Amino acid sequence: MFNDIGPLELVTLVVLAVLVFGPEKLPKMIQDVTRTIRKIRDFSESAKADIRDELGPEFKDFEFEDLNPKTFIRKQLDNDELGLKEIRNGFDLKKEMADVTDAVHGRESESSASSSSSSSSTGSTGGTVDMTKKREKLDQDERPPFDADAT
Repeated sequence: MFNDIGPLELVTLVVLAVLVFGPEKLPKMIQDVTRTIRKIRDFSESAKADIRDELGPEFKDFEFEDLNPKTFIRKQLDNDELGLKEIRNGFDLKKEMADVTDAVHGRESESSASSSSSSSSTGSTGGTVDMTKKREKLDQDERPPFDADAT
């Protein structure tokens, strides 16, 4: 419940509680707060039990935590009926990004090198585009090329 409170914050809260309630009333306040928290927990547990009883035996494995969208999605993705784990394990993001980087810089990656060597053996020549080539500056009166599909 209070997992994100550090030791400095805890000491600050204790000092603030002593200053606000005083050392005489502080134990009584702590007892009242713990009693209230216990009553709220008992109330919520009884409400959950009543809801489960009303839903019937077909919902005996129903958990209220499943209503949280993150938990629901995580539970559905862990259920491997669709074969998502196989797809996820077969996809190597680092290799794919390295291939894209190599293509942009004009280098051949291992997979494209093997495919280009097999295609070059058949006699087909493929042209490569130099993406690192800088564009020449236009004259002052010259307009940049217009691409109707890009606008």
